[in-house]
Amino acid sequence: MIRARRIGVTAVAALAALAATPQLAQARQPSETGPSTVSFDSGLPPGWRIDGEGATRGLVWRAPRPVPMGDARVEFRAGDRPLGAPRPENDGRTFRLPLDAVGDAPLKDLHVLSGGRRLDAPADGTARRERGALSAAKPPAALPANSVDPGRPGAYRTVTGEYGLAPVKLPGFAEPVEMRAVVVAPRGTTGRRPLALFLHGRHGTCYKPGGDDVTGDWPCPAGTKAIPSHRGYLKDQRLLASQGYVTVSISANGINGQDWQAEDGGAQARSSLVRQHLARWADWAARPRTAPAVVRTAPEADLSRVLLVGHSRGGEGVNRAAMDSLYPPPAAQDGYRGRARWTIRGTVLIGPTVFGQNPVADVPSATILPGCDGDVSDLQGEVYVDGTRGVSRGTALHSAVYVVGANHNFFNSEWTPGLSEAPASDDFWDDAEQPDPVCSAGARTRLTPDRQHQAGATYIAAAARLFVAGDDRVRPLLDGSGRRAPSADPATVLTHAVGARRTAGFLPDGGVKVTGGRLCAAVDPDPAKACLPADTKGSSPHFARWETDREAGRGAVALDWTAPGTATRVRPAAPLSLTGARSLALRLFVPPNTTGTALDVAVTDSAGRRAPLGRVTVDGLPGSERTASYWAREVRVPLTAATRAGLDLRHVKSLELTPRSASGQAWLMDAWGWAPGTPAVRAAALPRVDIGRLTVEEGDSGARTYRVPVRVSGHGSGTVRFSVLDPDTGEAVDRLVAVRPGATAVDVPVEVKGDTRFGYDEGYDLVAKAVRGAVIGSHRGGVTARNDDPAPEVTLTPITDRVSEGGTLTWRIGLSAPAEVEIWQPVRVVAVTEGAELSTRDVDPAWLLDRAGALPDPERPLSEADLWVWTGLPAGATGADFTVVTVADQVAEPVESVRLTLTGDEAEPLPGRPVLTGTVTDAP
Repeated sequence: MIRARRIGVTAVAALAALAATPQLAQARQPSETGPSTVSFDSGLPPGWRIDGEGATRGLVWRAPRPVPMGDARVEFRAGDRPLGAPRPENDGRTFRLPLDAVGDAPLKDLHVLSGGRRLDAPADGTARRERGALSAAKPPAALPANSVDPGRPGAYRTVTGEYGLAPVKLPGFAEPVEMRAVVVAPRGTTGRRPLALFLHGRHGTCYKPGGDDVTGDWPCPAGTKAIPSHRGYLKDQRLLASQGYVTVSISANGINGQDWQAEDGGAQARSSLVRQHLARWADWAARPRTAPAVVRTAPEADLSRVLLVGHSRGGEGVNRAAMDSLYPPPAAQDGYRGRARWTIRGTVLIGPTVFGQNPVADVPSATILPGCDGDVSDLQGEVYVDGTRGVSRGTALHSAVYVVGANHNFFNSEWTPGLSEAPASDDFWDDAEQPDPVCSAGARTRLTPDRQHQAGATYIAAAARLFVAGDDRVRPLLDGSGRRAPSADPATVLTHAVGARRTAGFLPDGGVKVTGGRLCAAVDPDPAKACLPADTKGSSPHFARWETDREAGRGAVALDWTAPGTATRVRPAAPLSLTGARSLALRLFVPPNTTGTALDVAVTDSAGRRAPLGRVTVDGLPGSERTASYWAREVRVPLTAATRAGLDLRHVKSLELTPRSASGQAWLMDAWGWAPGTPAVRAAALPRVDIGRLTVEEGDSGARTYRVPVRVSGHGSGTVRFSVLDPDTGEAVDRLVAVRPGATAVDVPVEVKGDTRFGYDEGYDLVAKAVRGAVIGSHRGGVTARNDDPAPEVTLTPITDRVSEGGTLTWRIGLSAPAEVEIWQPVRVVAVTEGAELSTRDVDPAWLLDRAGALPDPERPLSEADLWVWTGLPAGATGADFTVVTVADQVAEPVESVRLTLTGDEAEPLPGRPVLTGTVTDAP
């Protein structure tokens, strides 16, 4: 699509921190009116179209079957370039993205992703043949049992009940959101008890009893009931309540039904809802008589010891709630008013989304990664671990808990077939013709719903016991120490972690030098730079995509060898201190289903003294083409050899990995000095950055300059990477910026030029990610200029509407005025009402194939060949020709005709528009 822009910005200059206003770039002027050539959208893949009227026109994809409402964001892409997140329609199959979001991107190589999974994969044998290229490995050997098993029920009996309060209004949402929850609490306790709050994820909101219909409506229409997603964690709640915790699981259907319109996917709204409930619990603790009946029967909740548990988008929501409790958000975007009268001790995030890639570094977390997740299938929640490195003090433990064979839904019984009140399904996208060797039902590694939920409950209880109760005996279950909880058997649960008592680490960032291997990029379209090439069978949670097509500051050290013995050396910009560490902990991954990859580990100090530390052996996870199984295992080697060799552990200058396997591949995510224990965590005083969105009217003339609103609050100073996204190419220009409250963090001027030509809303976007000493709330914003000009009228007039066989019938599609964007208009061939109709054999076969994707045989009237053709009128043009190319034959025929008309998006003729006729006679 070609269109002139009315917004200009100097991207590089705009990123100058604390600088004067840069010179504004001049926007390109609209094209002059002139002749054009016809273009057709026959190049769009099946299921795609452009429709809508005027400013509501959009790029539309219709799925071949309903797409269940889930947590991963559906995203349109053109090649590697993200186009945007479309709005789902009520049929569950149609997704619409406004054309203003598309920009000038050529609509080539269109595809649809959700959580890294392609939704519009071609239904041919190619994909099926490629599956199975990775053969499934056996489940990993069972780990030794931990000394303490948090999955065992405690001594307390429990009480269960619900409360419902007046709904609340949240910024940006038209409909109020419910304040409903189910409480499970212990009986027979004394004193105040810690509180665990659960938040479910994005799921269907309403269902019709007795049927299979599920919708995302809110409020629920008459004849339907709300899906009780908040009751899906009763198993987890009962386990925690038996161990002495007050638990509450809150409903968020009102957010699920409206979060498609939120730029952050509803993260801020979910945070607001969580804190609204916590505020009520703080009120009830102060005034018990005002509490609902079920709360009065429960022990008093200790709001100084709160655990938040979130599933999917609920995970991102509780992460934001933890952030907002420490670093308050801008009042205009927050649905909670008042100070935080509670302390979040930790979070548990189950198959979470992380659209903002903005974890809270100073709040401990355990992120459960389901190995067979069919919703958030890229396992982007790994960012809650990787994304905290180097951001703050590093004392908070951040654990990733990989559950082999678990899907996304079965952690919630109300999303599980056979257990749920409403219709439910297995989210793993199975293929009956080619069962997945790891994740299909019946595979050795696939968990049943009961076993999966039991594993989830056990590790939620482990996090509660470590983060809230401070019992360090359960830490080995979460920190990569290689212990298992027998209550979770037979599930295979693997963990790795950062933080806690880890010392300085070898990180694959821009300052490191690598020899014998390759410093690779987590996200980069260049295969020479990317850690995993685009054709890799399967994917890595460590390399989940964000907002840009390439990212600085995220990567790994890649090793690839065909013979043993060649060392890869990693040298940071400055020597590291491993003082106080007992072992060196490495996070390494190898290809799925491989076994026995052996590497010798050595370190060298600043004086050149080298010490071999030992050998590690790494196995790949069970994986297939459809799983994110390139996931790091934590392995450790003791530092005793370095001490015996007299190394100065205060100044370690390099790490050395030497393959001992005959051939193979491996990727090093990082390496740390490790010591046991869980230190007390105190949140640092950090600046918080929020990017807003300014929406302005275009106007009819003149130029106005606006600035992307960037707010810095909080305390202290930090470093943030800001990226300006080019609206035409999607490429990012980024820069590291020092931020502090009260100072101008980044100056992004945007010039909007008024005109009287129709166009689409246009925007210039800015994104941000914390690098060091900062937190990011609203990670994306910008300036959007609204089109305020009406769409031109479209007409269809004959140019040559009578020809002999072999001639070309021509009509002109005209616009009443030029537009500054390409206008697409459909024309439909309809049945003739009198006389003979042109047939599929009367027109040029290439023309028929191009316009309708049809063949001449069997011969049929042209109106039965599904001829509904979209014609593009380029920006600045006022007309384009629509033609029907006929062919001459030797058959005597009567006069034949074809009728056509302008239509709307549903192929229905536009009211008040004529139906025109073209006539074809036999050649003389």
